[in-house]
Amino acid sequence: MTETDTSVQAVAALAQQALDPKEVEPGGIYLVATADGGVQPFDLTGPEYTGRVTRKTGITTVRDAASFLTYYAKHRDVDASEVYSDVERLSVTAVLDAHAEDEPGFAEHRLILALRRTKAWQEWTDLDGKLVDQERFANFLEDHLPNLVEPDAATMLEIAQSIKATTKCDFQSSTRLQSGERKFAYVEDTKATAGGKGDIAIPETFKIAVPPFEGADAYSMVARFKYRLDRSQLTLGFKLEQPEERAKAAFADVLKAIADGIDTPILNGSPA
Repeated sequence: MTETDTSVQAVAALAQQALDPKEVEPGGIYLVATADGGVQPFDLTGPEYTGRVTRKTGITTVRDAASFLTYYAKHRDVDASEVYSDVERLSVTAVLDAHAEDEPGFAEHRLILALRRTKAWQEWTDLDGKLVDQERFANFLEDHLPNLVEPDAATMLEIAQSIKATTKCDFQSSTRLQSGERKFAYVEDTKATAGGKGDIAIPETFKIAVPPFEGADAYSMVARFKYRLDRSQLTLGFKLEQPEERAKAAFADVLKAIADGIDTPILNGSPA
């Protein structure tokens, strides 16, 4: 390095030191001279400086169609928002800042409808296809009387109570009646010596109505009575007819409610 170059740098350094400081404001990009003769950029456009976000981001999860429609109406982009449905996951996803026809989007602002099963639906499906003792079966019917449609709740309660009353009896046989009911004959032991005979009539099928999801209407299902007589012990249960198909039918009605409330076609699948 020559003596001339050294002098030039010294003069430049003195000139930079002599510059008066200038006030900067948030929202801009500035170049600041450094002591070594260079410049350093400072970007003050971020939300941490301006106190404002440049665009909407985040994922919002709702539990019913009405909440989905409310949020979607507030934040949708008429030209860019997209909506997808996934019947296997029973969910609906809206990408509110998706790609427009001629302009890319960030796809970072999303709305998800994640339907949640009701407690009643979960309890009915948990016992579906299982055989349990008389007392547990009777207690289950009593706990779910509001879901019973046909026979009515009063009739089903009478059945439950009669099953309870015969807990500790020896069941001997079952007979199918012309009405379709199943009649169980039993002998009730008294003081281990004498015995009384009786019977319990139970319909072959019954109908229930249960809302599959929180905020959804109740959907009807047919349940077939199941039983087993094993060494005088009776176990009872039921088998629901296509519960998952009923859940999908309920989901289809949720989709229709959303489709009727938005002006965006619903795509079958999942967003990228």
